[in-house]
Formats: sequence, structure tokens, C-alpha cells
Amino acid sequence: MNTTRQGAAVNARGIGVEGPRGWAFRGVDIAAEPGTLIAVQGPSGSGRTCLLLALTGRMRITEGEAEVAGFALPKRMGSVRARTAIAHVPGVADLEPALTVGEHLKEQALLGHRLQGTLPWGKRHKEATRARIDAALAAVGLDPATLAKGLRTAVRDLERIEALRLSVALGVMHGPQLLAVDDVDLKLTEAERTEAWQLLRGLTREGITVVAAGSDAPADALTVRTRQPETEAAAVPTPPQDDTTEEEAAHAFAETGRA
Repeated sequence: MNTTRQGAAVNARGIGVEGPRGWAFRGVDIAAEPGTLIAVQGPSGSGRTCLLLALTGRMRITEGEAEVAGFALPKRMGSVRARTAIAHVPGVADLEPALTVGEHLKEQALLGHRLQGTLPWGKRHKEATRARIDAALAAVGLDPATLAKGLRTAVRDLERIEALRLSVALGVMHGPQLLAVDDVDLKLTEAERTEAWQLLRGLTREGITVVAAGSDAPADALTVRTRQPETEAAAVPTPPQDDTTEEEAAHAFAETGRA
């Protein structure tokens, strides 16, 4: 898969997110070149997910300074959102268990047409959609032939590592400069954890900067640690509970400045 954009450089100095119930995280420093694999590690409740949302322009930082892909946060959150994507983020970028693999892929491809202001029909657009889907699947090593019912396999019937690959495929489909992935190795076997990190390392070789929360990261990854504030309870964002799409839910964090 050849990306159309160079990966995003990430620079952050003492950034933090504070909400009504205290700090989600604070005091985080990052200096990463484009195409870096950034591993976010820390205990549960230490703000790992909030950090991913903040670095992709989907949550407003309230302390410190940051720059992603050359755009300052929080001032240029919209520009950062347009150049980044998220995957496997609970409550924000979840897969729908009842939908099939093919339905998820087609929906994401059609979203790209909408964002580009093009009509998703006609032979040329159908060929472009197919090519976009094939490229995304190839990038994450997800072969439909290995699934029980191919592209008609429901998400609920996928193995955890397969669901992760699908989620990442949806994230990279439109060529982001930076991809944020949460809970990379949650409930995976040791072999699957290695497989998951190899998947993300492969994306960085294609030029994408990857920020991923999880454990057992490769030794050559840039490790960023979050920690539970000692004197204040971490603020955990509550995603909107209406019928908005996952991306709209993510954008709502940014537009309202919620933490």
C-alpha cells in the first residue's frame, strides 16, 4: 500500500487534558519523526485513550503545547483531524458486531467519496472503491479467503486479531498521516500480540506514523508513558449516546472541548 501523504511528525511538550473530574493525563512529552511507531503505555485509568484522541485532534488539550503534522494543537484541531484516523477505540471507533466485513469496508469507502464530494456510482468509482478496499486489506494482511464466510463474515464471528486487522484497515483506507490505535493487544495471546505489533510496524514502513496503546511493544518503538494522577481522579470521557456515527462521536469531543 502506497500512502499519498508523508507521515506526521509529532511534538508535544507537557501536554495534558483536564476534565470536570480532574486530569485524564498530564505532563506528556513526545518528539517523533514521521513514520515512527509510538507505543503509549500506562496502567488502566491513566489516560491512554484520551492521549490518542488528543493527538488526533478529537479531544482538546488543556495544558502544554503540541504539534501534529505541522499543525498546532488545540488551535488547529480540524486540520489535525483531517490528516489522522483512529482505530479500535472503545466507544468512539467500534465495529458493529451485526455487520459483515464487506459492509464495514464498503461503508468506509463510500465515506471517502462523500468527503471528496464525488458520487459513489459509475464504473470508474466502483473500480476505485474496489481498489481502495483491496489496498487497505493488503496493508493489514487481512485475506478474506481465510475468513469463515469471506467478506460476508459478521464481525461477531471474527477472531480478536482479525477484528483488530479490520479496524486498522478501516483506519488506513483514506491515507492518514497518523493512525491512533487503542488496546492493541487486549485479550490476545502472546503470539497474537506479537502479530499485532508487527502489523503496526508494517504500516510505519509505508510512511504512516502510528500511535498505539498497549503492552509488549517492540523494543525499537518510541515509548510514551502515562500514569494515574496521584491526587486527582482521572477524567474518563463519556461518548455521546445518540445515533451519531463513530466519527461524529469522535468529532464531538473536539468541538465541545470535552475531556
